[in-house]
Amino acid sequence: MRKFGVFIGLMGCGLGLAALLRAQTPPQITTIQRLTNKEVRLLLSAPTGSGYRIDASSDLPNWNSLVTITGATTSLQYTDSAAPYLVTRYYRAEQLSLSNLITGDHLATTNGDVVIQAVGHASFVMSWNGLMIYNDPTGGAPPYANFPRADLILVSHNHSDHFEAATLAAVRKTNGIIIAPFGVYNHASMTPTLRSNTIILGSGVLATSFPTSTNVLDLMVQAVAGTNGNHLSGVNNAYVTTVGGKRIFTSGDTGNTAELRALQNIDVAFLCMNIPFTMTVNEATNCVRAMRPKVVYPYHYRNQSGTTTNAAAFKQFLGTDLGIEVRLRKWY
Repeated sequence: MRKFGVFIGLMGCGLGLAALLRAQTPPQITTIQRLTNKEVRLLLSAPTGSGYRIDASSDLPNWNSLVTITGATTSLQYTDSAAPYLVTRYYRAEQLSLSNLITGDHLATTNGDVVIQAVGHASFVMSWNGLMIYNDPTGGAPPYANFPRADLILVSHNHSDHFEAATLAAVRKTNGIIIAPFGVYNHASMTPTLRSNTIILGSGVLATSFPTSTNVLDLMVQAVAGTNGNHLSGVNNAYVTTVGGKRIFTSGDTGNTAELRALQNIDVAFLCMNIPFTMTVNEATNCVRAMRPKVVYPYHYRNQSGTTTNAAAFKQFLGTDLGIEVRLRKWY
């Protein structure tokens, strides 16, 4: 039998749920609901005007952060998609100041947490030890107004839903570094300033023309060929970024290739799945079942028809037998 408990309190203070309800001390985890797919939905009752971090533990002495959230309402909801794979699970919530707060999912590393926040389509941001890492930012400055400017920007290729030179200029911190394939560096819209701060990584047919990996800002970034009929070899760089010992894969636009299937020890994968541009749901499922990341985020999943059902279908197709956690987030 799987056991679920709750501990709740302000920073460093743990209280049993019953004691908390008597004291009426915010924040409160008021509901722990087991869903039909074995995931656990948490309902957090808390006043507006603060941030909140939900932590989880399997043994009580050791806790890991799950998510940092804020909200305009006093009732916040979070679904723990890792719960089906754990025998015991306890939760607690902590109140945080909104000052300099970055919201998102947490990934524990050997040197602090990475906080991951979806922005839209192919774009997300990661915060780690004061560094901001942007992936394929587009849409100008407004989508990133709540984040500090980027210390590092990863650009997969030069298609307009992944790359805009004006957006790079708008979100890049002074002296911020861009990592990109040659097709981005050489794009007519790239300014001299952007080019002078860009590191070219090569993959596929360009792997012998440019370095395939680089170490920057205490991170290691490796380019991997991501190809299909719409993206020839060397055009699209998928990346494996090592952050505090954790390997984070981002696909850009690609098919279900042997290079991707052969990747090992991936902790988190961001995988595209939209037709006719990248993978079908079946292809994405086969790719993940071969790669076997610990966590996968379906992203870049809006089809040419405008439908956005691929992510949910992928989660159902993948199943739970391999113990791979699928996180569905708001990309559209």
